[in-house]
Amino acid sequence: MLFRNCAGGVVFFDDKVLLLKNEKDQWVLPKGVIRDRNLSRDVALARVKEETGVEAEIISCVGETCYEFFSMSRQKPVCNEITWYLMRALEDEYQLNEALEFKEIGFFDMDEALNMITHNQDKSLVNLSYKKYKAMFVEEMMV
Repeated sequence: MLFRNCAGGVVFFDDKVLLLKNEKDQWVLPKGVIRDRNLSRDVALARVKEETGVEAEIISCVGETCYEFFSMSRQKPVCNEITWYLMRALEDEYQLNEALEFKEIGFFDMDEALNMITHNQDKSLVNLSYKKYKAMFVEEMMV
């Protein structure tokens, strides 16, 4: 089995979360593999920017998820362990990166997003992250 360390972002703008639809028609969060001794936080910010065009800032770490799948191209199982960061977008502008085979992108209201997200552990992660985000920025969101 191939083990990969990854990093990604749960990105909010106001009361909405950023999601991508990948080539498998799954709604996911931006993430990528950590390479060349890069720091996980740097990889997370870079992948958010590369995959979505969104400039974001890290607020805090919100945990890790792990999942396994069979890679057809490598012909072996892969285990991705992802460190996730709670992020705030500096603006609500985004850009779809079709070169990375993403089909759709957007900031979505929480109820809609939780219904769209494909993987249950991502739903839990987004829900937990939103609670933390709201607790930190509740005054700003009420203005």
